[in-house]
This record gives sequence, structure tokens and C-alpha cells, in this order.
Amino acid sequence: MNGALGGLLAAHVALAAMALPLGEVRVADDDALRAALRTAKAGTTIVIAPGSYRGGITVEGIAGTARAPIVIRGADAKQPPLFEGGGNAFHLRDVAWVELADLAVRGATGNGLNIDDGGTSETPTHHVTLRRLVVTDIGANGNQDGIKLSGVDDFLVEECTLERWGGGGSAIDMVGCHRGAIESCTFRHRGDAQANGVQTKGGTAEIAIRGCRFEEAGSRAVNLGGSTGLEFFRPPLAKPPHAEARDIVVEHCTFRGSIAPIAFVGVDGATVRFNTIWLPQRWAIRILQETTAEGFVPCRNGRFERNVVVFRSDAWASGGVNVGGGTDPQSFSFAENWWYCSDAPAQSRPTLPTAEKDGVYGKEPRLRDPEQGDLHQRPDSPAKGYGADPQRAAAARTSRR
Repeated sequence: MNGALGGLLAAHVALAAMALPLGEVRVADDDALRAALRTAKAGTTIVIAPGSYRGGITVEGIAGTARAPIVIRGADAKQPPLFEGGGNAFHLRDVAWVELADLAVRGATGNGLNIDDGGTSETPTHHVTLRRLVVTDIGANGNQDGIKLSGVDDFLVEECTLERWGGGGSAIDMVGCHRGAIESCTFRHRGDAQANGVQTKGGTAEIAIRGCRFEEAGSRAVNLGGSTGLEFFRPPLAKPPHAEARDIVVEHCTFRGSIAPIAFVGVDGATVRFNTIWLPQRWAIRILQETTAEGFVPCRNGRFERNVVVFRSDAWASGGVNVGGGTDPQSFSFAENWWYCSDAPAQSRPTLPTAEKDGVYGKEPRLRDPEQGDLHQRPDSPAKGYGADPQRAAAARTSRR
């Protein structure tokens, strides 16, 4: 080989290395994608070209590291690859340090994404990131979820959109998950009576739901707790007291519709603060107990603070709060919430299980254009410091990072 040709080949190799970073694999069809997933290791980035792909992908046991995660992403965020059909479009089992980004999922018959610990609760799946996913038209009228998380710790779901999941399922359903955040996501549904938006149950703890938008996201937009078969709790139930969920925070979210945007269900400690709730169909809040097995505490220790709630008198039952049997409503606290009955301001005071501290009643919060979905406050709003604040939500996300 002469020197000129050798130099040209060396330059070509150098340019190729610059164009394709170490560990990056580009795929454009189903077979290549599945082959890349089978061999993925710490530091691998699988870049998927725009186009249509088959659902029904199962990946088990792959693990990145904190410094070298495994990333599975679309090549173009504006044209995400579309995964259609399958029981689950993606099923990740017993994985660690994995990120999925810029993908679209549609038409799975079971769950859109199913991520779990592979049935080994002592070794949970951990450090999973789901970013800018679009999950639509999942399941039918049963318990089918947009995203199902079982035994997943230290996770982030960010800037995802979920629309139309199973009529008895959840947009995001968590069973025995810990130390996670769901941020800047949008949830749109049909208002099915048995569906909900985000559910935390089965021993789930230390979860933040922040800066999200819920539009008719099932009968309960956020279900703080739930009802779980005892064998599915993670970690397994041992010494009581037990609870469906603990230490959950819902903040800087907006809610339109739903029979009850907020439901505390067998939870031991949850804080709902700085949210804006627009025209719930029946109640703003439910306090319920669905798991009554021995050793379970009554639903207790909820906090509802600095929220803006706008409602109509003809869609407001029991003073806006539904309290079920077997609960501990006296342990709930209410402080500095802004309540406004849009058709009868004099009827703005809710009926709460405990006395509210410094509540505001009957004053219009002056939202920008709520009928068209804009629940931000107008510049002249008197409710500054109450309700959802996008800037404060962004600041909380920045501080987390």
C-alpha cells in the first residue's frame, strides 16, 4: 500500500470513528434492533431510525452502570420510531441503568411498556429512565396500563405523553416501586370509571409526581395507594404496620375533569401541594381504604396544601371530599388552599374532615383560559403563590439533578 492510499484510509477510519461514537449501534429494522438488544452492555447506545417496528420486544438482564448506561433511543426526536402491537411493546426484566428515549408505542394489547424485577423482589430493577416517550391506544376495556412498573427503584419518567389506556388500567401503574419521579408528563384519557392516571401501590414509597398535566385521566387522576394482592408487595410483607404506599408527593400539577382528581387510598403519608384543579366531576378529594387485611394501617396522614380548586355547585358532592369507611380522616391536614365555586362563589367553602388553616374561599383565581385548557394564572391573579407554578416545578427538577 502506498503512503497516499494509507493516509486516505487512516483519515477515513478516523472520520468514521467520529461519526459513530464508541458503543453506538444504529439500526433500521426489527431484526437488527433485536440483535443489538441481545448484545447490549454497559456504554451501548442503540439508535433507532424513524419508521415502523413490531412490538412484543422482551429484554432481560441487561445492565449499564452509572457512568455508562445502556441507552435505547430514536434517531430523530421529531420522528420517533413507532412500535405497534404485541402483548407489551417493550418488556424489560431485571435490568439496571437503562434509558429509553424518543420512542412511540401504539396498540399493544397488554401494557405499552412493562418493566419489572423479573419476579425477584430482593433484586429490583433499578435506575431506569423513560424520556420523551409517546404511548397511545393501549389495551381495551380491561386492566391494561400505558406503563407498568413492578419492583423498580430509582427511576425517572420525564416529558412523556400517555393517551388512552385500558378502561380499567392506569397510564402509569407502580407496584412496589421506590425512589422515583414522574415529571413534566401529560395524561389524556376517556374518563372511564375504573381507570386512573398515575397509581402508587403495593408498597410503593418515596415517589414525586411533579409538573404533570392530567386531562380527564380516568375517574381518579392520581391514585395514592390502591388495592394489591398481598403476594405482590415489594418488599414482601413482614412486620406490620403495612400500607399500600408511603411518602408520596404530588406538586405543581394541573388537573382538568376526572370524578376525583386526587384519591388517597390506603396510603400512610402523602402530600398534595401547589396544584391547580379545574372542574372535577364530583369531588376534589377521596379518602378511601381498599386493603383491609390484618396489619394494614387506615388511610392516614395526608396533607393538602396551597392548591387552587375551581368547581361548579352542580358537580360537587359531599362538600367536595368523599370519606370512606375504615380510614383515619382526622389525621389529614388542610392548609392555605384556594377554593372557588365558579357558578356560586358564596358556596365555595368545602366540607373537610378537619378544620383548614388559612383557606381562601369565594375569590376567583383568574386563570388565563381554562375552557381552552390554559390553567396558568393571569398576570392580575390574586392567587399568586397558590396552585401550579411551572417555574417552581422547573426549579425543583433542576435541584434534583
